[in-house]
Amino acid sequence: MPYKNRRSSYSTFILIFVALKIVLNLFAISHFGFHRDELLHLVLGDHLDWGYKEVPPFIAVLAKITLSVFGHSVFAARIFSTIASAFIIWLTGQITAEIGGRRFAITLACLALILAPAFAASGYLFQPVVFDQLWWVVTVWLFVRYLNTATVKYLYWLGVAVGFGMLTKYTMVFFTVSLIIGILISRERKLLFNKHVLFSALIAILIFLPNIIWQFAHHLPVIHHMKELRETQLDYVKPLDFVMQQVLVNGPSIVIWFTGFISLLFSFRLRRFRFLAIAYILIFLFLLQMNGKNYYLFGAYPMLFAAGGFAFEQLLKRNAYALRTAVIILFVAPNLLLLPLVLPILSLNSTLANFRFAQKNMPFLNFITTWEDHKQHPLTQDYADMLGWDEMAKKVSDTYDSLTPEQQKNTQIYADNYGEAGAIHHYRHKYNLPEVVSLSSSFQLWAADDLNAHYIIYVDDDDNVERRLSPLLESYRKTGEVLNPLAREKGTRIYLLVNPSQKLNEVYRKELAKKRLQ
Repeated sequence: MPYKNRRSSYSTFILIFVALKIVLNLFAISHFGFHRDELLHLVLGDHLDWGYKEVPPFIAVLAKITLSVFGHSVFAARIFSTIASAFIIWLTGQITAEIGGRRFAITLACLALILAPAFAASGYLFQPVVFDQLWWVVTVWLFVRYLNTATVKYLYWLGVAVGFGMLTKYTMVFFTVSLIIGILISRERKLLFNKHVLFSALIAILIFLPNIIWQFAHHLPVIHHMKELRETQLDYVKPLDFVMQQVLVNGPSIVIWFTGFISLLFSFRLRRFRFLAIAYILIFLFLLQMNGKNYYLFGAYPMLFAAGGFAFEQLLKRNAYALRTAVIILFVAPNLLLLPLVLPILSLNSTLANFRFAQKNMPFLNFITTWEDHKQHPLTQDYADMLGWDEMAKKVSDTYDSLTPEQQKNTQIYADNYGEAGAIHHYRHKYNLPEVVSLSSSFQLWAADDLNAHYIIYVDDDDNVERRLSPLLESYRKTGEVLNPLAREKGTRIYLLVNPSQKLNEVYRKELAKKRLQ
């Protein structure tokens, strides 16, 4: 269909699905508690910089705005994530219309995306993942708009989107390269051979440049982080597992996006957009080779859902209402049954009942409750990572309050991992606690130079005190433990260390210096 004949009146219609996505998120975002990673990302808002050990700075800016404007609640923390999720739906509908889809195509693409387990699970937490997906979809939409209109302003906006995408997550680099290679391979390559493409690339580089400078100034921590991530997590991701999870993460809606993928490759009507399928193949093969986690690829699926909606609309005539309804019921509606497993729209007890039912009757979904320890658990790792933090912070507070005012002046709090440190930092005003010290993740960037107080409240999920630290202390006593049986932090202990020796501080300073060079 010629672009000039394409209707442009679908924006209001797409808003229906945007509203549906927002409503679903609103049902979920206050349930359970802060996720481990959310606590880290919120801390970054109190330490604004051009980079961090594990992420670029975009999430920190959003955290600063969140804390300053919306407050410190779980609901407040997830407002921007919900907005980003809504924009992903909006742009998916727009991409569907851009490639020639009408109301049924938009309905199918947007509903499939809203209810797909992958996007329900990743679209409400305050993490870079959802914003990374958003920039991928923005990039695709701008590429398609430029292809349809040959209007150079879209190239310049593309440079802006890619630049901010790289400030959100480094995977944006690989997706952009995949798109460019896809276009160069396709018959539309001529659209890239002009000066405006170079100017667009320059814009992206200039936006990303401060993070590049920060990386070199801090000894390229991204390389160490990726090495550590590979050794502790990615090396355990088997290629077959990655492939199977891509098949399963969108539930029955795989039929929608896979149809879109095949149509992009072989359909005459979609031949101008074939580069999207090529880009998907390239980024898929790259992540497969790199042992990437399954969610690294999620941002590539909205464009395939859009193409799938268009393909089904072409296959089913306008008056084939029964067949069109059957497609939605068969390939989209079943994901409603999976929704509580990935989006906390129910109470904790009801959610547990759903997991028990799924583990008993749908064993092919067991990967959802398989954690990084490769064992089965009652909840997903994400759900378990949202439990126990308030309990832990309260027990740290009880330990601190047990000290006299004079003792409190000579007290430091040390947490072993970033989740524990993030929780203590977040609840510090509520419980009137001193700032927490940690060498985990980005906390090392602003950690205290010395760990030399007379009293140290030590939080750890290991037996470091009994096994490693006791010779360096005058005395110690356990003051609390996380008891929530569903929390991933179950068993995390709180100790009060009394009069640590100077040698403990020497060990701390040595470890701090080592980590700051990584």
